[in-house]
Amino acid sequence: METIVVALGGNAIKQADEIGTNEEQFKNVGIACESIFKLIKEGYKVVITHGNGPQSGNLMVQQDLGTDVVPPMPMDVVGAMTQGQIGYMIQRTLQNILKKNNLDMPVATVVTQVVVSKDDPDFKDPSKPVGNFFTEEEAKKIVFEKGYILDPKPGQEHIDKKMKGHVIKKVKPTANKPYRRVVPSPDPVRPAEASAIKKLVDSQVIVIASGGGGIPVVEDRNGILIGIDGVIDKDKAGERLAEAVKADIFLVLTDVDAAYLNYGTSEQKQVRKMTVAEAKNYMKEGHFLAGSMGPKVLACIRFIEEAKGKRAIITSLDKTEDALNGNAGTTITP
Repeated sequence: METIVVALGGNAIKQADEIGTNEEQFKNVGIACESIFKLIKEGYKVVITHGNGPQSGNLMVQQDLGTDVVPPMPMDVVGAMTQGQIGYMIQRTLQNILKKNNLDMPVATVVTQVVVSKDDPDFKDPSKPVGNFFTEEEAKKIVFEKGYILDPKPGQEHIDKKMKGHVIKKVKPTANKPYRRVVPSPDPVRPAEASAIKKLVDSQVIVIASGGGGIPVVEDRNGILIGIDGVIDKDKAGERLAEAVKADIFLVLTDVDAAYLNYGTSEQKQVRKMTVAEAKNYMKEGHFLAGSMGPKVLACIRFIEEAKGKRAIITSLDKTEDALNGNAGTTITP
């Protein structure tokens, strides 16, 4: 029986044209779970991970607006809260689908911490924008009232505030509100709960884990975990999850049906199959951009090279079955 890690893209939970109501999100989760159920019926051991960007963003806004009523929670706690929220949605929906099909299979969500290196270079130059946009006046007010720093230079200076995500940067130079909070986006090392997750998977439990890239934590010299304000790329974290459970297949579901060369131009061309060497070459040529397909391809490369996986697949939710059969999507092999 092969183990497959399914990394759900954000559109599997909230579509771009939606506001993110409870009803909308449950509807989208239902569609995703029907596709996942087909994998379960085909005999795969399934592990699920997912994004949480819109949910975390909305919850952070709620935290800010409610500051005068209740104490706001830091970003690592917000990450845990949204892992629980989305995990519950997937868990309950999948349990009900299994029940309707007379399948007695346990489903469990693991709120997952992901260990990152305290020496990660992104701590010296935080790069991930989060939350609302601000005017220059609003940005300076936050700096004055909250002790944040504005447009710091890369490096060790102000490292404590950089690691806490207490940084405001100009991210849209021509906009009326060009400033935004930025937090570190460190590279994932491993899920802190790797052993527990592996035991659940080995016991035939359908596991939902490492949601939103997991909660970033660093270890002190005694191995004590410390939560930080940051965002880990969910696909890179999904690959580390796949390593932990010794998965055979890493399936990345996104809002396009495959990876493309020259994407967005008149010369765009779908890539159906590529080796790791070919994928690396395409990345060097700039075909897979850092803000979109790049992290997904990199995660797939790592899965093949570091986790010794059999194959990694990038496709859209509606093409899942075809892609697994080699008739759609992009498959990356050794």
